[in-house]
Amino acid sequence: MNDELEYEELDDKPSKLSSSVWKKIIKLVLKRKKHIIIMIISVIMLAALDVLTPLLNAEVIKVFFSENPDFSKKWIFIGLYVLGALLYMVTIYLFLRQAGHVEVEVGYEIRKEAFEKLQELPFSYYDKTPSGWIMARLTSDSRKLSEIISWGMVDLFWAVFTMLGVLVMIYITNWKLALIITFITPIMFVVCVFFTKTILKAYRSVRKTNSKITASFNESILGAKTTKTLCLEDSRYNEFKTLTSTMKKESLKAIFRSSLFWPIVLAMGYVGVGLTLGIGSGGILGYIAGISITVEVLYLFINYTTLFFDPVMAIARVLSDLQQAQASAERIIDLIETKVDIYDTEEVKAIYGTILSPKRENWEDLEGNVEFKDVTFSYTQKEVVLKNFNLKVNKGEVVALVGTTGAGKSTIINLLCRFYEPTSGEIYIDNKNYKERSINHLHENIGYVLQTPHLFNGTIKENIAYGKLDASMDEIIDAAKKAQAHEFITSLKDGYDTLVGEGGSKLSLGQRQLISFARAIIKDPKILILDEATSSIDTETEKLIQGVMNNFMKGRTTFIVAHRLSTIIDADKILVIKDGEIKESGTHKELLIQEGIYYNLYKKQFIKEQMDNSIK
Repeated sequence: MNDELEYEELDDKPSKLSSSVWKKIIKLVLKRKKHIIIMIISVIMLAALDVLTPLLNAEVIKVFFSENPDFSKKWIFIGLYVLGALLYMVTIYLFLRQAGHVEVEVGYEIRKEAFEKLQELPFSYYDKTPSGWIMARLTSDSRKLSEIISWGMVDLFWAVFTMLGVLVMIYITNWKLALIITFITPIMFVVCVFFTKTILKAYRSVRKTNSKITASFNESILGAKTTKTLCLEDSRYNEFKTLTSTMKKESLKAIFRSSLFWPIVLAMGYVGVGLTLGIGSGGILGYIAGISITVEVLYLFINYTTLFFDPVMAIARVLSDLQQAQASAERIIDLIETKVDIYDTEEVKAIYGTILSPKRENWEDLEGNVEFKDVTFSYTQKEVVLKNFNLKVNKGEVVALVGTTGAGKSTIINLLCRFYEPTSGEIYIDNKNYKERSINHLHENIGYVLQTPHLFNGTIKENIAYGKLDASMDEIIDAAKKAQAHEFITSLKDGYDTLVGEGGSKLSLGQRQLISFARAIIKDPKILILDEATSSIDTETEKLIQGVMNNFMKGRTTFIVAHRLSTIIDADKILVIKDGEIKESGTHKELLIQEGIYYNLYKKQFIKEQMDNSIK
């Protein structure tokens, strides 16, 4: 709940455009310069055509509708109109195509930068960040931002150059009438600024609710089985209905403010047209002294006045769109610029490379010696999980961690994998502080088998090969045989090409676990972590996996987070963890002789298993 509140607060920033945010977005945009340059040139050409066309029309009125018309020039004007039509066709084609390119390229660049950051961020980030928040950034926010940037740039450049061209032409033609437009323009901009602030506030609220809806979608899909078995469909529907109703109300509020904005700006624009028409026609008829204009000049001014307020409204629309996109821009930048709290130093990167560009040729082999020296760790300042924890494990040893929920077992594993780092103290691997090697190098040498294995949506072959991406088919089959998975795989209709479904949903939990072991085996890690790998499967599959585990652990430094104590009786060292400290340590027989915490845990579990077997 606290995480949700933290991320909701990101939407409650001051309702104004942030130049720093848009500078960072523009920096991303400018990585694709070619299409942007062509688009800007074509838009400037379009603005020039829009400014020159009324001038050509005014000249036609002067030549052909004066007291002494000159029809000998008709072919010249016909040629100019044909040329203008062709130029319009070319420029419109160019800016539409290039703006489309920019939209796609910007969307790609934003998603690429964001996804690269997600690869660099440690496990701790995903542990505290709502998945719906991340999904909304990579989907709706990035799409909205790319659309507004590409087409907003078209409108903005066209509006600015058209306004400048019109201003120059009207002041050259008749500066007195030009003052009318000059007077109304700043008033329109003041109105625009006022409305864009209120519109931004409304759309921030819409975006915040949209993130909640995305998170609800994600949760509903992932928890579909739980929802159905607990008959929570009605409850989940009502919760979702409440969120969508809230978004509907907030969206309508934003639309209402936008709907007020446009008529007001439009009305002010046509006030300018009306004043120009009234004063100009009065000058022609002699009603207004000091203004002497011709019919063609009046025509020119009416056209330019109308044309001038179109770009003013376009700029207002772009500002409005930018206000709407401000929240999306802030969120994207917030993700891209998220500070990575677990990272490699520049010295380490120079030797080992980065997560996305590893220098594997410099990676030394590990033996698997592990040592925790006075390690203290806390997830928050108030709660200390490990206190001056010390542990030394020699290569090839099997260490089991047992204890109640919250004792600190998973924290020890997370620290070893460098998903988190010690608050104080140090962790050594092969007598070298593990921060002196890259995170990628460490993870390459760790095999991690989870309690509930996750398979990626693809084939069995692909899922095994994730442990070693360049593995041959022979290596994949060999790993499957060692994991006792080959038999069931070949019994399937498509064998190794069988699609496992999302998360491995088309396979049983035991089959998924065997594939996850094959994935770890093909990786050939020096350090193996088994996180309650047999706690969620049936007894028959457990015996099968136990045999796989015993063979796989030989010669590897292994950490087992144990749920069923019967699976760790052959461990070299069993550690009983309580309140972040080692309370007991020894082999299975040694701990039973002590008749302490481990003895009582084993006795209770042994009695329970005997009772369960007798019932069967």
